[in-house]
Amino acid sequence: MFKILKSIKLALIVSLIFTLASCSKGFFKPGDARKNPPDPKLRVKKNLEEGKGFRLNTALKGNRGGTNFEFASSNELWRASLDVLDFMPLTSANYSGGIIITDWYSEQGNAEESIKITIRFLSNEVRSDAIDVDVFYKKCIANNNCKINKQDGQLKKEITRQILAKAAIYKKQSKDKNFTPYNNVSTPGD
Repeated sequence: MFKILKSIKLALIVSLIFTLASCSKGFFKPGDARKNPPDPKLRVKKNLEEGKGFRLNTALKGNRGGTNFEFASSNELWRASLDVLDFMPLTSANYSGGIIITDWYSEQGNAEESIKITIRFLSNEVRSDAIDVDVFYKKCIANNNCKINKQDGQLKKEITRQILAKAAIYKKQSKDKNFTPYNNVSTPGD
């Protein structure tokens, strides 16, 4: 048994070496010693500046300055969408993926008809083309006999309108909160 495992391991290593060797022409590009500094610290610095490597301590601590990540609580469209859909159960709300998907929802007295709403975020700006709302209707005659249709009707327009209106209010509140009128402040001696 041990000999079989040893031979499988050896076969995997040999196949890995051949695979890497065959891929090396397009993937691996050898460096030119004349263009790279001889000091290893300078080579590392050059590679990092060119985006060819990473530092373990910055990878473990997280990127603190290379990206401009906005949290979901500061994105007006995201907050407005969750507020408008707060009556529906959510299946998925993925901020980094830019999508909200509700579960099938029906009113208490109507178990044969239900709706599902999907919102995709195309931009963080509050504007009419920043979100894509899809409304799906499911109508069931029996338990396993259901028909699902995507419709661009009045409900889609109304949900989009409500989200944009609420997001505009959030954006205005955010601007008013951060606004300080320095030009109205009088200085002593005026």
